[in-house]
Amino acid sequence: MDRGHKVVAMALVLIVALGWGEAQTLCNMSIVGLYACRPSVTPPNPTPPSANCCTALSHADLHCFCAYRNSGALPSLGIDPNLALKLPEKCKLPNSPNC
Repeated sequence: MDRGHKVVAMALVLIVALGWGEAQTLCNMSIVGLYACRPSVTPPNPTPPSANCCTALSHADLHCFCAYRNSGALPSLGIDPNLALKLPEKCKLPNSPNC
């Protein structure tokens, strides 16, 4: 199975596991917001976070994301947890979590 199919499969598993209604957000961050931040947390050349990413992140439960740091779920989606944890600071958000 190629990488693209793995990402789709993982997304479907998450949707089923969380239930359709709850799958619309993750830690109070919309799926659209998560996608807006994806270029900033994907190696090898992450981009600075966009305004849309920072706005979405400002509504998120940042401490909730700490639970995903070592889960393996983020890396399986191509997301570097260490880059993700730097986003609140890059977006100049107060009260960044210390995971």
